[in-house]
Amino acid sequence: MPLLLLILFPLLLNAAYVEHFKWPKNESFLIFLENKNLPQSIYYEMDKEDQKLAEEIRAGFSCQMLRDNNGTIEQFMVPISEELQLHVKRDNVGKYYVEPTPIIYDVKHQAFALEIQNNPSTDIQNATGSYRVASIFINAFKKSLDFTALQKGDKLVMVYDQKYRFGKPFSMPILQVAMMEIRGKYNYMYLGPDENYYNEKGSQVDSFLLGHPIPGARVSSRFTKRRFHPILKRWRAHLGIDYAARRGTPIRSAGNGRIISASYSRGYGKVTKIRHAGGYTTLYAHQKSFRRGFKKGKKVKKGQVIGYVGSTGMSTGPHLHFGLYKNGRAINPARVIRVTTKKLSGKKRKKFLKIKKSMDALVTTHLKSATQPTLFVEFDNCYYIDPKSCQPISLAKVEDSNETL
Repeated sequence: MPLLLLILFPLLLNAAYVEHFKWPKNESFLIFLENKNLPQSIYYEMDKEDQKLAEEIRAGFSCQMLRDNNGTIEQFMVPISEELQLHVKRDNVGKYYVEPTPIIYDVKHQAFALEIQNNPSTDIQNATGSYRVASIFINAFKKSLDFTALQKGDKLVMVYDQKYRFGKPFSMPILQVAMMEIRGKYNYMYLGPDENYYNEKGSQVDSFLLGHPIPGARVSSRFTKRRFHPILKRWRAHLGIDYAARRGTPIRSAGNGRIISASYSRGYGKVTKIRHAGGYTTLYAHQKSFRRGFKKGKKVKKGQVIGYVGSTGMSTGPHLHFGLYKNGRAINPARVIRVTTKKLSGKKRKKFLKIKKSMDALVTTHLKSATQPTLFVEFDNCYYIDPKSCQPISLAKVEDSNETL
């Protein structure tokens, strides 16, 4: 039984059915409301931060909508990330309101071994029914392997974690280890203890490199799509990393670029945004003051001081909120900031070798047993609820019986 139904049964005994749908392509939250004949005041009565969250909705996101027996929309849930969703609910007098809430999901540990018949992408997609699973495998090796050297019969192994929501795969899988055989040589890729990927020699995969905005500063709050805001006392995404530092501590540009804004906002206080190559933008919030002359249009170099730590805007104390965006979408800065060399050493290398040992054993096990992949099969995207028994009835059963609920 879908989790949403379990939650709603005690509250909405007269509910008729729950729809599962994909967020339409090129459709904003406002247009969605208009197309569903919902009042646009739902959007305009949201606070500005929640309106910004609505801009994070992407085409293809799996959403749920609950209608009553008359077809009236009672509530719907729209993910804005892997951790947070916008929950739109209708109260007893028919008024809708929006509340960001955490996404509830299960994580399944999955693995498989395959022999190459065509190419890794096609073979994985055919075996699992998932483009995403095939994509993360190819991306893991695309900078280090020549796939044209593959031969039919070469083997691959993949171990990954997949989130499930309402019984369906949700979000991108997290690759734990992958092995690709090419002409008898086994090539590996491992998820390291710092959430970056390394080959069997402990060398890191190349990526966009940023410097640290405050070298040596303590991380006081990490990047998360689900965080309970200490001031607002509600769920919010924390789309950046907070660095605790004394008031007046210099803030450095994480990379070469150009300042696109240096202004004040209610939430971020004094905030600087810098555009970098490759579609990246960095954000530096809650500053005490900007460095003199560092305003919109000025070019900056990696490591240059651009401002000073403060506590302006909605802040509980002096710190830097550092954000990173790729083509306008927030990503975790910790995955691209490099404060060490690309090859692990010392304690980090010991941690990696421990992970490598256990992952190598898993790969060997799945190779020997020829573990078959899980092929996901779509099921009904609509669940009718019998108001008498409060039990879900599949759409196929309703159509076969011609029942009217």
